[in-house]
Amino acid sequence: MPTVLHIKNMVCPRCIETVQSIMENNGFQVESIMLGTVKIDQSLSDSQLDLISAELKNRGFELLHDKKSQVVEQAKAEIILWIHQNQELENPTVNLSDHLARKLGIDYSALSHVFSSRVGLTIEKYTIQQKIERVKELLSYDELTASEIAIQMGYSSSAYLSSQFKKETGMTPGQFKKLKVQERKPLDSIGK
Repeated sequence: MPTVLHIKNMVCPRCIETVQSIMENNGFQVESIMLGTVKIDQSLSDSQLDLISAELKNRGFELLHDKKSQVVEQAKAEIILWIHQNQELENPTVNLSDHLARKLGIDYSALSHVFSSRVGLTIEKYTIQQKIERVKELLSYDELTASEIAIQMGYSSSAYLSSQFKKETGMTPGQFKKLKVQERKPLDSIGK
Protein backbone atom coordinates (compact mmCIF):
# COMPACT_ATOMS: atom_id res chain seq x y z
CA MET A 1 0.00 0.00 0.00
CA PRO A 2 1.54 3.35 -1.04
CA THR A 3 2.46 5.93 1.58
CA VAL A 4 2.29 9.71 1.12
CA LEU A 5 4.70 11.68 3.25
CA HIS A 6 4.33 15.41 3.81
CA ILE A 7 7.63 17.23 4.13
CA LYS A 8 8.31 20.74 5.38
CA ASN A 9 10.81 23.04 3.61
CA MET A 10 10.61 21.44 0.15
CA VAL A 11 10.56 24.69 -1.78
CA CYS A 12 12.53 24.21 -4.99
CA PRO A 13 13.50 21.67 -7.65
CA ARG A 14 16.79 20.97 -5.82
CA CYS A 15 14.79 20.12 -2.69
CA ILE A 16 12.82 17.59 -4.72
CA GLU A 17 16.05 16.05 -6.00
CA THR A 18 17.48 15.89 -2.47
CA VAL A 19 14.39 14.21 -1.02
CA GLN A 20 14.24 11.78 -3.94
CA SER A 21 17.89 10.90 -3.32
CA ILE A 22 17.25 10.36 0.41
CA MET A 23 14.40 7.99 -0.38
CA GLU A 24 16.25 6.03 -3.04
CA ASN A 25 19.48 5.82 -1.01
CA ASN A 26 17.46 4.19 1.77
CA GLY A 27 15.83 1.68 -0.56
CA PHE A 28 12.42 3.29 -1.00
CA GLN A 29 10.90 3.41 -4.48
CA VAL A 30 9.44 6.86 -5.20
CA GLU A 31 6.14 6.76 -7.10
CA SER A 32 5.76 10.53 -7.33
CA ILE A 33 7.29 13.60 -5.79
CA MET A 34 6.42 17.30 -5.80
CA LEU A 35 6.93 20.27 -3.54
CA GLY A 36 5.92 19.22 -0.03
CA THR A 37 5.00 15.59 -0.73
CA VAL A 38 6.51 12.30 -1.73
CA LYS A 39 4.60 9.11 -2.50
CA ILE A 40 6.43 5.82 -2.07
CA ASP A 41 5.25 2.41 -3.15
CA GLN A 42 5.04 0.72 0.26
CA SER A 43 3.74 1.00 3.79
CA LEU A 44 6.30 2.10 6.34
CA SER A 45 7.08 0.75 9.78
CA ASP A 46 7.75 3.10 12.69
CA SER A 47 11.49 2.39 12.41
CA GLN A 48 11.44 3.23 8.69
CA LEU A 49 9.57 6.48 9.41
CA ASP A 50 12.14 7.31 12.11
CA LEU A 51 14.98 6.67 9.62
CA ILE A 52 13.39 8.88 6.97
CA SER A 53 12.64 11.57 9.54
CA ALA A 54 16.27 11.62 10.73
CA GLU A 55 17.64 11.70 7.17
CA LEU A 56 15.30 14.54 6.23
CA LYS A 57 16.17 16.50 9.36
CA ASN A 58 19.90 16.20 8.55
CA ARG A 59 19.19 17.96 5.23
CA GLY A 60 16.97 20.73 6.65
CA PHE A 61 13.58 19.11 6.04
CA GLU A 62 10.94 17.93 8.48
CA LEU A 63 8.44 15.10 8.24
CA LEU A 64 4.98 16.46 9.06
CA HIS A 65 2.55 14.33 11.00
CA ASP A 66 -0.47 16.50 11.83
CA LYS A 67 -3.06 17.44 9.21
CA LYS A 68 -2.99 21.21 9.83
CA SER A 69 0.78 21.41 9.34
CA GLN A 70 0.43 19.36 6.17
CA VAL A 71 -2.22 21.72 4.80
CA VAL A 72 -0.08 24.78 5.60
CA GLU A 73 2.96 23.28 3.85
CA GLN A 74 0.84 22.32 0.84
CA ALA A 75 -0.45 25.91 0.69
CA LYS A 76 3.11 27.28 0.89
CA ALA A 77 4.21 24.92 -1.91
CA GLU A 78 1.31 26.04 -4.13
CA ILE A 79 2.06 29.71 -3.44
CA ILE A 80 5.72 29.16 -4.32
CA LEU A 81 4.73 27.46 -7.56
CA TRP A 82 2.25 30.26 -8.26
CA ILE A 83 4.93 32.94 -7.78
CA HIS A 84 8.18 31.33 -8.89
CA GLN A 85 7.06 28.96 -11.62
CA ASN A 86 4.02 30.79 -12.94
CA GLN A 87 4.54 29.44 -16.45
CA GLU A 88 3.67 25.94 -15.18
CA LEU A 89 0.20 26.86 -13.92
CA GLU A 90 -2.60 25.47 -16.02
CA ASN A 91 -4.58 28.74 -15.84
CA PRO A 92 -2.64 31.78 -14.55
CA THR A 93 -5.71 34.03 -14.83
CA VAL A 94 -7.40 32.27 -11.86
CA ASN A 95 -6.96 34.17 -8.60
CA LEU A 96 -4.77 32.66 -5.89
CA SER A 97 -7.52 32.08 -3.31
CA ASP A 98 -9.59 30.06 -5.80
CA HIS A 99 -6.49 28.18 -6.94
CA LEU A 100 -5.52 27.24 -3.35
CA ALA A 101 -9.05 26.17 -2.44
CA ARG A 102 -9.28 23.97 -5.53
CA LYS A 103 -5.79 22.45 -5.26
CA LEU A 104 -6.04 21.72 -1.54
CA GLY A 105 -9.71 20.79 -1.50
CA ILE A 106 -10.42 23.07 1.45
CA ASP A 107 -12.56 26.18 1.85
CA TYR A 108 -10.35 29.25 1.49
CA SER A 109 -11.56 30.92 4.71
CA ALA A 110 -10.75 27.76 6.72
CA LEU A 111 -7.36 27.52 4.99
CA SER A 112 -6.69 31.20 5.68
CA HIS A 113 -7.46 30.74 9.39
CA VAL A 114 -5.22 27.66 9.75
CA PHE A 115 -2.42 29.30 7.75
CA SER A 116 -2.45 32.51 9.80
CA SER A 117 -2.54 30.66 13.11
CA ARG A 118 0.36 28.36 12.15
CA VAL A 119 2.59 30.76 10.21
CA GLY A 120 1.86 34.06 11.95
CA LEU A 121 1.23 35.75 8.60
CA THR A 122 -1.82 35.97 6.40
CA ILE A 123 -1.70 34.15 3.08
CA GLU A 124 -1.69 37.57 1.42
CA LYS A 125 1.35 38.77 3.39
CA TYR A 126 3.20 35.48 2.78
CA THR A 127 2.43 35.76 -0.94
CA ILE A 128 3.69 39.35 -1.05
CA GLN A 129 6.94 38.30 0.62
CA GLN A 130 7.37 35.49 -1.90
CA LYS A 131 6.67 37.91 -4.77
CA ILE A 132 9.25 40.36 -3.45
CA GLU A 133 11.88 37.60 -3.32
CA ARG A 134 11.04 36.68 -6.92
CA VAL A 135 11.29 40.35 -7.93
CA LYS A 136 14.72 40.52 -6.25
CA GLU A 137 15.77 37.48 -8.25
CA LEU A 138 14.57 39.01 -11.52
CA LEU A 139 16.26 42.33 -10.69
CA SER A 140 19.55 40.58 -9.97
CA TYR A 141 19.54 39.01 -13.46
CA ASP A 142 19.36 42.53 -14.96
CA GLU A 143 17.53 41.20 -18.02
CA LEU A 144 14.10 42.83 -17.60
CA THR A 145 12.96 46.39 -17.00
CA ALA A 146 10.89 47.22 -13.94
CA SER A 147 7.82 47.46 -16.20
CA GLU A 148 8.48 44.00 -17.65
CA ILE A 149 8.96 42.55 -14.16
CA ALA A 150 5.73 44.20 -13.01
CA ILE A 151 3.83 42.61 -15.91
CA GLN A 152 5.42 39.19 -15.36
CA MET A 153 4.63 39.31 -11.64
CA GLY A 154 1.02 40.42 -12.13
CA TYR A 155 1.34 43.97 -10.78
CA SER A 156 -0.98 46.57 -12.29
CA SER A 157 1.95 48.94 -12.86
CA SER A 158 5.65 49.35 -12.19
CA ALA A 159 4.74 52.14 -9.74
CA TYR A 160 2.67 49.68 -7.67
CA LEU A 161 5.52 47.15 -7.77
CA SER A 162 7.98 49.84 -6.67
CA SER A 163 5.68 50.94 -3.84
CA GLN A 164 5.19 47.40 -2.53
CA PHE A 165 8.90 46.61 -2.93
CA LYS A 166 9.85 49.70 -0.94
CA LYS A 167 7.31 48.91 1.77
CA GLU A 168 8.75 45.39 2.17
CA THR A 169 12.48 46.11 1.76
CA GLY A 170 12.92 49.80 2.60
CA MET A 171 14.33 50.56 -0.85
CA THR A 172 13.14 50.93 -4.41
CA PRO A 173 13.86 48.26 -7.04
CA GLY A 174 16.39 50.67 -8.59
CA GLN A 175 18.20 51.07 -5.28
CA PHE A 176 18.23 47.28 -4.84
CA LYS A 177 19.78 46.81 -8.30
CA LYS A 178 22.63 49.19 -7.39
CA LEU A 179 23.64 47.24 -4.27
CA LYS A 180 26.92 45.35 -4.51
CA VAL A 181 25.48 42.56 -2.34
CA GLN A 182 21.85 41.92 -3.19
CA GLU A 183 20.46 40.13 -0.15
CA ARG A 184 17.76 37.60 -0.77
CA LYS A 185 15.96 35.33 1.67
CA PRO A 186 15.83 31.58 1.18
CA LEU A 187 12.25 30.69 0.22
CA ASP A 188 11.86 28.32 3.16
CA SER A 189 12.74 31.08 5.64
CA ILE A 190 9.79 33.26 4.61
CA GLY A 191 7.07 33.07 7.23
CA LYS A 192 9.36 31.89 10.02
